[in-house]
Amino acid sequence: MQSTPLTEIHRALGAKLVDFAGFEMPLTYTSLKEEHFAVREKAGIFDVSHMGEFIIRGAGARDLVQYVTSNDVDKLVEGQAQYSCMPRPQGGIVDDLLVYRLPANPAMGMSNEHPAYMLVVNAGNIKKDWDWISEHNSFGAEMIDISNQTALLAVQGPLATEILQPLTDTNLEDISYYHFVRGSLAGHDNVIISATGYTGAGGFELYISNDAAESVWEAILKAGKEAGLIPCGLGSRDTLRLEKGFCLYGNDINDTTTPLEAGLGWITKLKAGDFVGRDHLIAQKEAGLERRLVGFKVAGRRAPRNGHGILDADGNKIGEVTSGTHSPSLDYPVGLGYVALGQHTPGTKIQIDLGRKSVEAEVVKIPFL
Repeated sequence: MQSTPLTEIHRALGAKLVDFAGFEMPLTYTSLKEEHFAVREKAGIFDVSHMGEFIIRGAGARDLVQYVTSNDVDKLVEGQAQYSCMPRPQGGIVDDLLVYRLPANPAMGMSNEHPAYMLVVNAGNIKKDWDWISEHNSFGAEMIDISNQTALLAVQGPLATEILQPLTDTNLEDISYYHFVRGSLAGHDNVIISATGYTGAGGFELYISNDAAESVWEAILKAGKEAGLIPCGLGSRDTLRLEKGFCLYGNDINDTTTPLEAGLGWITKLKAGDFVGRDHLIAQKEAGLERRLVGFKVAGRRAPRNGHGILDADGNKIGEVTSGTHSPSLDYPVGLGYVALGQHTPGTKIQIDLGRKSVEAEVVKIPFL
C-alpha cells in the first residue's frame, strides 16, 4: 500500500487509516459528523496527496489537452482552472479531472509561445489516465508525471481565507473561484494556491513539494486552532461532496457512463472542436438520453448505498443507486443514481430497494443544500 508524505502524522494523530485507491489514507480522526460540521461551519484540512498530477507542455500541449478532454481549454487564461472529463470514443468516461493553465515559466520549460497545463486526476486512475493520454499524444507534447513529487492539502470551509492569510503574502481575497496563483506559503516558495475544492464549502487547495508537506500541514493546524480548524478524513469529504451533488469517479461516473447522462453537459463543449468521443456524444444528444443521473431524498433513516435498486412507484426497477449517505447537514438520507428518462423530474416518487424491504424516496434537485 502506498503512503503520502503525511501518513505518519495521521497515525500519530490517531486517525483511522484505510486503503483507498491503493493508498493508506485517513478515514476519520474524531468522528465523521464532527469533521463534516467543522468544514461546513468553520474549516477543516484534508490530506489529498494521493491525487495525481501531470504536466503537459511544449508545442503540442494545447492540441493534446483539447483532444482528450471534453471542456474547451481555449477558454482558460493563465492562472485559471476548469473541471473537465476525458470521454471514451463510445461515450464512457476515462476519468474526471481539473485542468490548470499554468503561467509561463522559462525556468520550468514553459514559454509564452506554447500554453502549458497541469492535469489533476483521481488517485485510482493515475496509470490508466497516463496511458490514455500517452496513447493519444500524436501532437508531440511533452508529458511529465509529477504525482510522486507533489503533495496536496485542501483547506476547506468559510474560515479558510482568514486562517491561511497570515501564512502568505498573496492576497487570497483576490483569487477568484477556479483561479490560482503560484506564491509562498508558510515559508515555502512555489506553492500553487488554488481556489478550488470538493466540499462546496469554499476554501483552497495547496500544491506543494513532498518535503514541504509536513511543515505546511503543521503551520496550518497551528494557524487555524483558535478558529476551530481540525484535520478531516475521507469520510467527511464524501458526505460533503455528496450534499453538493458532486460526482465521485467509480460510483457516479465511470467507463460506462457518458457526461451527458451524468448531467455534465456543462463541461462537454460539443461545438469547441474535435475531441475523443465527440461524435458519439453528438449522436446521443440528437437521439435523446435513455437515463439520467438524479438526486433523491429518502424517507426514514437508513441510507441507500451503491448498487441498491431504484424502483418506480409501482415497484418496477428503473435504475440503480450510485452514491448514498445520511446527510449530516440535512439529517436525512440522500443519494445519487441513474434512472430511466421520464422518471428523472424533481418531485417524482420512487422507491429504493434495500434488499429485504423498499423505502419511499423522491427525486429532488441537486445540490441538496
